[in-house]
Amino acid sequence: MTTPTPPVLDDGLRNNLIRKQLMQVIYAADYSAAAVASPFDSATGALVALPTGYVPVGYTTDDGLTFTADLSMADTTSSQSTEPTRSDVESEVLTGQYVPQETNAATVSMYKGLPLSGTGALPAIGEAWAMTRPAVPKVPYYRLLFIGVDYGDDGGEIYIVKHYPKARVTSKDDQQWARSTETQWPVTVQAYRDPVLKTAEKEWIDGPGWRALAAP
Repeated sequence: MTTPTPPVLDDGLRNNLIRKQLMQVIYAADYSAAAVASPFDSATGALVALPTGYVPVGYTTDDGLTFTADLSMADTTSSQSTEPTRSDVESEVLTGQYVPQETNAATVSMYKGLPLSGTGALPAIGEAWAMTRPAVPKVPYYRLLFIGVDYGDDGGEIYIVKHYPKARVTSKDDQQWARSTETQWPVTVQAYRDPVLKTAEKEWIDGPGWRALAAP
């Protein structure tokens, strides 16, 4: 009988896998735009150009982006057990929350429930805007791409990219007009299952700095 080897407490600890998103950017597109198949170059891990129609949301508050997964479970209980004898996912609602600081076409359109381009969209920056609230507001679907970047020890970029291929604004926070703060357009967006991609969310991690972490 062999003596079991005690565990090495610091075995497998890697502080270079503790990542932050030092900067975050958001791109939005109308639902009619193409979904993002992959944001990375397969050879280098560098970001590639986005499909036509994606526009930047611009500056957001330093609270960053908050992603929530509201998971609800349906438990089966039995008289012979004090714990559930079975548990199944009943629903999982994915949301993202952020507060744009720029008054641009993307932020205003999403806050007001307008398309980003085409009929009913806002004019370009510098042109006069006029919006009339409809009796029954429409809440269009969008495609959203969230990109966070960190840097490895070698200075290479490490990206985490999250894609909501079908999303809409489901909540808006108060907007304050005041001398003490900038005009904000705070929204919460919810992800829905895209019928073509068969998913509500896609997520990637890549970048030159990420690839440099591979074991030699």
